[in-house]
Amino acid sequence: MDSGRAPLRADEVRAALLAPAGPLRRCEVLPVAGSTSTEALARLAADPAWADGGLLTAEHQDAGRGRGGHTWTTPPGAAVTLSLVLRPGVPRSAWGWLPLLTGLGVVRAVSAVSGLPAALKWPNDVLLPAADGADLPGWGTDRKAAGILAEVAPSGDAVVLGIGVNVGQAAAELPVPSATSLRAAGAAGAAGVDRTAVLVAVVREVLAVLERWRAHGGDVTAAGLDADVAAVCRTLGSAVRATLPDGAEARGTAVRIDADGALVLRGADGAERRLLAGDVRHVRPAGELGSPV
Repeated sequence: MDSGRAPLRADEVRAALLAPAGPLRRCEVLPVAGSTSTEALARLAADPAWADGGLLTAEHQDAGRGRGGHTWTTPPGAAVTLSLVLRPGVPRSAWGWLPLLTGLGVVRAVSAVSGLPAALKWPNDVLLPAADGADLPGWGTDRKAAGILAEVAPSGDAVVLGIGVNVGQAAAELPVPSATSLRAAGAAGAAGVDRTAVLVAVVREVLAVLERWRAHGGDVTAAGLDADVAAVCRTLGSAVRATLPDGAEARGTAVRIDADGALVLRGADGAERRLLAGDVRHVRPAGELGSPV
């Protein structure tokens, strides 16, 4: 670890998050992990009680996994990498909202600790404004600061929510132009780049959102969470291009998120198309369109 980067304060994490004072029943802080989600799935396979509320986090993750086979790499001591294990306790048809609801919690936590206006990119990225305000094709003036991967456990009754947040990387340490960190984006105050504070805030906010969802039986509309997600989702109202799993492209303006978490695009001909998966690129705000994309 970079000698200038403070380690996670494991005792503080456990004191803040473990029951009875906190929401979790299990909390494990590892010095290093290939992937916290792979490790969490192994814990769950060995002990199903992990699904009653478990957190696994690591000082450093050196083989992080993202959606669609993407990787997540960070310098040691620079990021928050964690996996939450839980039983949703709501109808399986509502589980498509898990990445978005987790993203809502991360947006709230990042905004609170950093003082920056975080936003959500459907279905599982958290964005921060570029420090220099430069426009980047497919991203505009936003950059990715966090990613989310929701995986159903082999048992079928539990999920692992993997979350990675770039916290302390300098601009030169970021792997691609579309990435940022709380530090590189200009987080205000010491808490904005304090990994322990970020970790605790993320877990609390994500679990608070999910508890509200559960309390309403997974009905995001009854819980008011569909409106909350829409309010922070940068994808809505944007002209987008999505690369689908079969390699085809879908283009249109993102007009809403359906009841099952699908993104609805409206094409140039007015026809609508639902996206359940795909890598979405924000072309430009819909209000700037001179012609359909």
